[in-house]
Amino acid sequence: MHTLPQRQVHLDFHTSEHVPGIGSKFDRKQFQACLQKGHVNSITVFAKCHHGWAYFPSETNTIHPHLDFDLLGEMLAACAEIGVQAPVYISAGLDEKYFYEHPDHCVFHTPTWATPNVVEENGMHYVPEHGPGYHILCMNSPYFDVLISQVEEVVRKYDPVGIFLDIVGEIACFCPYCRAEIEKLGWDPEDHASYYKLAGVTYKKYYEGINAAARAIKPDVRIFHNQGHIPCGRRDFASANTHQEIESLPTGGWGYDHFPKSAKYAAMLGDEYLGMTGKFHTTWGEFGGFKHPNALKYEIALSLANGACCSIGDQMHPEGFLDEATYELIGIAYAEAEKVEQYCYDVRTVADIGLLSIESIIGTARNHPADTGSGRMLLEGKYLYDVLDTYCDLSKYKLLILPDAAVITDASLLAKLKDFVRGGGKLLCSGTSGTDGTKLLFDFGADWQGKGQYQPTYLRPTFEALGLPVTSYVMYSPNYMLAAADADATVLGYARYPFFNRERGYFCSHQHTPFVTEDAAPAVVIGKDGGYIAWDIFSEYADKGSIILKEIVLRTIDTILGDGKTLTTNLPSAGVVTLNEQPDQSRYVLHALYAAPVKRGSGIEVIEDLVPILDTTFEIKTDKQITRVTAVPQNKEIPFTCEDGVCKFTIDQFTCAQIVTLQY
Repeated sequence: MHTLPQRQVHLDFHTSEHVPGIGSKFDRKQFQACLQKGHVNSITVFAKCHHGWAYFPSETNTIHPHLDFDLLGEMLAACAEIGVQAPVYISAGLDEKYFYEHPDHCVFHTPTWATPNVVEENGMHYVPEHGPGYHILCMNSPYFDVLISQVEEVVRKYDPVGIFLDIVGEIACFCPYCRAEIEKLGWDPEDHASYYKLAGVTYKKYYEGINAAARAIKPDVRIFHNQGHIPCGRRDFASANTHQEIESLPTGGWGYDHFPKSAKYAAMLGDEYLGMTGKFHTTWGEFGGFKHPNALKYEIALSLANGACCSIGDQMHPEGFLDEATYELIGIAYAEAEKVEQYCYDVRTVADIGLLSIESIIGTARNHPADTGSGRMLLEGKYLYDVLDTYCDLSKYKLLILPDAAVITDASLLAKLKDFVRGGGKLLCSGTSGTDGTKLLFDFGADWQGKGQYQPTYLRPTFEALGLPVTSYVMYSPNYMLAAADADATVLGYARYPFFNRERGYFCSHQHTPFVTEDAAPAVVIGKDGGYIAWDIFSEYADKGSIILKEIVLRTIDTILGDGKTLTTNLPSAGVVTLNEQPDQSRYVLHALYAAPVKRGSGIEVIEDLVPILDTTFEIKTDKQITRVTAVPQNKEIPFTCEDGVCKFTIDQFTCAQIVTLQY
């Protein structure tokens, strides 16, 4: 049952000791009025900031030198009076005051014994920072015990509903304390790999220690440790939290690709989760920065469409007042969210496709281009999909996509995929995915012969693509060679090679060498176990965005799925559609969204215009007997037909987002 508050503000307050008048203009009524104007029912308030200062009279820390009252206590009391929840923020990984007192307790990003460019200050080695900024502290140093005492004090003194600990994660550190831990574990302190291995041990020690300390005082306290991203496949990290918070500010470096795939993975974890965007034009710490109200409306609608509670980042002015324009902006989005919340939570996703994240297989950082490109294609193609790690149950999916780099070396994963295929599921692989590095592990209708010698190469589809006659399209990513296709395989495309690779003194034209006008090998094939595409096509789409790449993938998916697609729509490519089910309410809930981000300035994605979308058709295949189709919150009945298990209806017009319920 859903328990998280749905409309949260995450309130920053990272305030230098050089700023006077801290909290001098805090007014309980003004604070409350802003929250009410913003339709806010939860706000994360601050106990300690990145600068290291406490915002209450503390016995374990130092109150900000220009604060003369309990600001944290006042905010908590103000929230309690109007029924707003208030989890408490504690800066964990950053504490600049403590760093200057104990510079030897910070994270050393490079080994002091082997790096010629480190300098020495106050007797300690550290890597110098260029310009203003914070220093990350090491959880193997004595700082960790100090942090635990600070957490215990906040929980004991204020009994908060939850605590949010920031700037933490699996961080490799080469400090003397970490070296001592490595020696204690019997590992080689001269081997860099030991320090990366220790990072996971240290993070586990950190979150287990914090959680135990907090729960010893308040067993039901909500706890979230923020890494800025939920790593796909790291369920040990996810289980450290009572719920998940997806920090994903589209204009702040995450982009509009990050949240959908992160939310689709969070939904698989079984925890409640919220999506955190920001009111800023850019990112955290931007005073006077505002995104367009239409952007915030869209971002909140996107959270709701993915079953996520909502959180919007703000920061309080050092003098202690909330900016009224900010809460006017937030209120525009949250007033709309409040009307439809009953349709957005306690849902389960409806999906045909499982996207097995590269991040979960090879342990890369967020935004691997294969994950980004595949997620983008599936959104634009209006497929119903979930993002999976290797622990997920695969049985509900008709198709599993392993994009570009999913080399299968783990025997248990291979067995799981083999079981999936034996059960009737299909795979779509590309690049080195579906191989062990030497051969394809599944029957895709042709033998794999490794990486080709040419780059770029060309793809000749066997069908008319982009409304054009059959021709050859340049492919910039590496090509992987296939032998002749099996007689019963379906070939959707062939590779063509250039006359030669482009080199100094040996080139043709401005960019790359033209192709030999003969097909070299099959390159898009479908066999008994699914399909294979002989390029890193998803990564290339993330980088190049060439429409032919998507056309090839979508044609391959449609060929594999046949008539098995649950949802078909004419919503344009920039639109988003999700389909959830609320079994307790005997209904499906469809979300249709449309906004077109554009690049402004130095690459910031901005949403400004929301245009009406007309006559959007939907066909939904279901074995349920649909009795009513309704647009909400308008409570407007939509005409529909049901025939041969397919429900058809049209949304005449919507702007930004529309929710439709299908009662059964």
